[in-house]
Amino acid sequence: MNIILLGPPGAGKGTQARFLCEERDMIQLSTGDMLRDAKESGTEMGNRVAEVMARGELVTDDIVIGLIREKLEGDKKGGFIFDGFPRTLAQADALADLLAEEGETLDAVIEMRVDDEALVARITARSTCATCGEVHNDNTKPIPEDGKCAHCGGTEFKRRADDNEDSLKQRLMEYYKKTSPLIGYYYAKDQLSVVNGLGEIKDVKAEIDKVLG
Repeated sequence: MNIILLGPPGAGKGTQARFLCEERDMIQLSTGDMLRDAKESGTEMGNRVAEVMARGELVTDDIVIGLIREKLEGDKKGGFIFDGFPRTLAQADALADLLAEEGETLDAVIEMRVDDEALVARITARSTCATCGEVHNDNTKPIPEDGKCAHCGGTEFKRRADDNEDSLKQRLMEYYKKTSPLIGYYYAKDQLSVVNGLGEIKDVKAEIDKVLG
């Protein structure tokens, strides 16, 4: 099963992707992680990535598609979760072509829909476990009184420097400008399902499980 998770920064895509990896043995393909891994790999594609990044330039779509192709040709396990790609209509077309070439299908596109004001309030209160990535929230899921992560027991927590109201509004603007057209694109293809991204984590998980069957 291959799926796309859509949603603005802070919608909870990473948390839900982790559940899918743990419970369905899926592989999360995060653009950022793939680029970092490629840069250190020493492969021909990795060297291309390193050169582009060293020049301070944006990695082109064809490089990202090349990295995804390498993943699709490896161990597929329970299928792939595309996280952070596609971001544009051109990338969506490129991904569709690649999946067809590899004999793969796109089984679901899940939009984690949110209310912007509530999302900003949630993100500015969040901190992340430095060990496992578990997200805690000052209001809805505070760090336990013993100072240990509820998921792994780690004791170090981080807050992103750009998790402030002004920065978040800018990131939301970029998301809606570049990525929101994908919602109409996949709706027209009858592939889009919508879940409430601001529900309790377990409720969002249940909605996603219902979509995937």
